[in-house]
Amino acid sequence: MAARASWKGTLTIGKLACPVALFAAVSTSERIALHLVNRATGNRVHRHYVDSETGDEVARDDQVKGYETKNGDTVLLDPEEIAAAVPDSDKNLAVSAFIRCGEVDDVYLDRPYYLGPAEPAAEEAFALIREGLAQRKVVALARTVLFRRVRTLLIRAHEGTLIATTLNFDDEVRASQDAFRDIPDHPLPQEMLDLAAHIIETKRGHFDPSAFEDWYEAALAALVEAKLKGKAPVPPPHPAESKVVNLMDALRQSAGASSRPPGRKKPRSRARPTGESRRAS
Repeated sequence: MAARASWKGTLTIGKLACPVALFAAVSTSERIALHLVNRATGNRVHRHYVDSETGDEVARDDQVKGYETKNGDTVLLDPEEIAAAVPDSDKNLAVSAFIRCGEVDDVYLDRPYYLGPAEPAAEEAFALIREGLAQRKVVALARTVLFRRVRTLLIRAHEGTLIATTLNFDDEVRASQDAFRDIPDHPLPQEMLDLAAHIIETKRGHFDPSAFEDWYEAALAALVEAKLKGKAPVPPPHPAESKVVNLMDALRQSAGASSRPPGRKKPRSRARPTGESRRAS
C-alpha cells in the first residue's frame, strides 16, 4: 500500500512553485503495543477524568483546556477560542534562505519527513530543486503552519529525494552550559591522548542502522512468545558488573584488546511472537 501523505502544500522559492507532500520518515507502528487490562477478566480498561477536588467524574463536554497563572488562577480556553487563535495553514512552504550543509547544530533537529512531488506535473520542478541543493551543497530553510503550529523546516537533498526536518525553536534548546557548568577541566597527559587516539583508530567503522537491535523490543517479543506457548519466560543475561579501575590502566587494556583481531559473532535473529497477534493485550 502506498504511503499516506502527512501534509500537502506548495514549496515556493521566489516565483518557483512546486506542489509537494510530506511523508513520515520514522514510524513506531511496528512496536509491540501493550494495553492496560483487568487482570480478573482480561478486558481492556478505560481512563476516566475526575475533578481533583471533588472526585466527581467530569463529562467530556465539561472538559476544557486551562492555563494556570503564577497567582494560582486558571484561565479557561474553549476549543473554538484556541482554534481561532492558532494560525490556519496556507499550505505554503516558503523557502527563506539557503545555508551551508552542517551549519545547523544537531540539537535543533526534531522530526524527519520525506518530501516528494505531490503530482506528476511537479516532478520536473522537484528534480530541479533537488539537484540544485545537491550540486551547491546547501540546505534550504522554509516555514509553514504544520499540524497547527508554525514550524521551520530544514530541507536537504538525500538519495534522489528531499528530506524535510522540523527544527526546534531556540527557546526549546537548553544551553550546554546548564548541563556541564559543574564539571571542571581536566588536563590530560599526552600518553592518555595517544592511547585514546589508538583505540579510536582501531575501532573505526561505518554507520549501519541494521546492526543496532532494540533489545527491549526483542525481550518483550520473547516474553510474549513464551506466554503464548505456556512456557516460563527465559530471563535475559545480566551484564557483567563494571569495576572502577585506574584510567591509564583501562586505556592500556583497551588499546591491547583493540589491537587483537576481533572474533566473529553469530548474528542474532530478532524474536517475534508467532501467535495470532503480535500485539499483547
